Amino acid sequence: MRTTRFAAAMALLALAVAACGGASSAVKGGDSSAFEITKDTAPAKGAVDTVTWSLYAEPQSLDYAYAFDYHPNTVLANVCEQLMRITPELKVEPGLAAAAANPDPRRWVYTIRDGVKFHDGSTLTADDVVASMRRHMDPKVGSYWVSVYQNVDKIEKTGPMEVTVHLKRPDQLFNEEMGTSAGTIESADSLAEEGYGTPDVGVDCTGPFSFESWQKGQSITFKKFADYWDKALEPKVNTLKMVFIPDPAARVNAMLAGEVDGGYLLPPPGFAKLRTAGSGTLYFGPNTTAVNLIPTDLKGTLGDVKVRRALSMALDRDGIIKAAAGGAGAPAKAPGALGAWGIAPEAGKGHHDKLPALTRDVEGAKKLIQEAGASGKKVVMATSTLSPDIGVIANAVQSAGQAIGLNVELKAVAPEAYTALFSDPKAREGVDLVMTIWYDSTPDPLEFYGILRTGDFANYGGYSNPEYDALVDEANAQADPAARAATVAKLQEIAVRDMVWIPLYEPPHNMFLNKRLTGAPTGISQLVYPWAARLGSAG
Repeated sequence: MRTTRFAAAMALLALAVAACGGASSAVKGGDSSAFEITKDTAPAKGAVDTVTWSLYAEPQSLDYAYAFDYHPNTVLANVCEQLMRITPELKVEPGLAAAAANPDPRRWVYTIRDGVKFHDGSTLTADDVVASMRRHMDPKVGSYWVSVYQNVDKIEKTGPMEVTVHLKRPDQLFNEEMGTSAGTIESADSLAEEGYGTPDVGVDCTGPFSFESWQKGQSITFKKFADYWDKALEPKVNTLKMVFIPDPAARVNAMLAGEVDGGYLLPPPGFAKLRTAGSGTLYFGPNTTAVNLIPTDLKGTLGDVKVRRALSMALDRDGIIKAAAGGAGAPAKAPGALGAWGIAPEAGKGHHDKLPALTRDVEGAKKLIQEAGASGKKVVMATSTLSPDIGVIANAVQSAGQAIGLNVELKAVAPEAYTALFSDPKAREGVDLVMTIWYDSTPDPLEFYGILRTGDFANYGGYSNPEYDALVDEANAQADPAARAATVAKLQEIAVRDMVWIPLYEPPHNMFLNKRLTGAPTGISQLVYPWAARLGSAG
C-alpha cells in the first residue's frame, strides 16, 4: 500500500523544523504522550561485518518501475541510485547527474557524472540513462511511475555524457522526482535481461551495496560495493541482510531479542515494549506522510461529497490515533502532510493554519446523510492483516458509519493483495474505500496534490475538476518555490473542500536500532537515500 509515515504536536511542522535544524524536539501524540523527534542518529565510529535488517513484507520485485511502496524502496535505496538525490534534510541535490539545468521551461538537461561504475564493473553512460528513463514511458512495462513522465515529449542523448528531456509543457516537479524511483538508473544491458528484478536475476545498479542473493520467502543479501563512486557514503557494513518478518509481534520480538539489528515502520502496538528495550532504541523522525481514507469509487455511494464529508465528521480521530498509532500522531487537516512542504515550510504552516479543524460532529453528520438520501446505503471498505492499523481503522470507520446511518461493510483482503489495490484498477472493483499511509518522496507538496489531477495513475477515485487541473499545470510551471507553494495552497483548499481523500492523522516516521549500531537517518528519506551506507559501530 503505497501505504505511502507518522506526526505530532503542531501538526507536522515540528518534523520539518527538526529536519532543518538537526535537533530533537518533544511533541505530543494523540494520547497526550510526549515523544522525541530526532533527525539523525550519531555518526558511526567504525565498521561492522554484518547487519540484519527487518522488512514487514517481501518485495514482489526489485524492478524500480514497480517500486511504489515502503519495502521495495527500503531495499533499493541502498542498491540503486537516481539522477538526483533527496537528502535526510529533504533537499534535492545532484546524484548520478553531476548537474541539472532548465535552460527553458520545456527542457531539462542532465550532465551525467563521470567515472561511475555499475556493480558488474561497466561504466555509466548517457545510453544507460536514456534506456532507464524511457522504460517508464513504455506501456508494455506498465511502470507505476508513469505519471511522472506524463508531460515528457521525448528523451534523447545530446552528448557523450548528456541527456535532454523535452517536455510538452513546463514541469518543475519532474526534476525533483528524479530523486525517486522515477529517476533510477540501471545498466541498459541488465534491463534487457529476461527476469530482471526477480530473485534469480537481481539488479545491476551503482549504489553502495550490490545484490548478492535472494532466498524466496526469507531474505535478500547485499555486499559492500568496493568501487562505489561517492566516498562520503562509502559503506561501513560488509554484508547487509534484509529479512522478511510479516508478523508484527514477531518483528518486535526479534528486535527485543537482538535477532535483528533494526527496522523501519514498526507496528504501533509494539511501541511500548520497544521504548523500554534494553537491546536498542526506538526513534521517531521527520516525515512527509499522512494517513487517509481513499474513496475509490466516486460513482457509488461516496460519489456525493455530502456523504464523504459526513463520514469524515463522524470519525473519532483522537481515538484512532491512540488505537492505531500508539498515540504517535496528530489529527490531520488535509490529505497532504505538512511535513511535505519542504520547498516552503513557513508558507506551508501558514496555509495549514488557515484550514478548518476536522472536528467530530455525529449529529451534523447524520443530517448530511439524510440530506444526501444515503441512509442505509452500503460502503465497502477493504481491510487486511497486513498491518494492525488497517484493521483498527476499518473497524473505526464501520462504527462511525453505523452511527450516522451508513452500512459500512468490511471486505478482507489478503496481505499480498492489499498492495495491488494501489496499482491494479481491477483489484479495486467492488471496493469503495481503502486506508492508506501515503508518503511524498520529494519535499514538494505538489507531488501529492498533483496526483488528484484528472487521469493520474494514483487518482484512484477518478476525481475530475477542470479548475483543479489548471492549477496543477500552473504550479508545475512556477520555478520559484514560494510562488509554487501559493498555488499548491489553492489545490489544498479544493481537495479539502471536495473531500477527495478523507484525512485521518499525520504520524512521525519510526525506526528501531540495536545499541551496537548508529548512523542511520530516522526519517522518511530512507526510501530514497542510501541509509545503510551510514550504518556502523556505535562504539
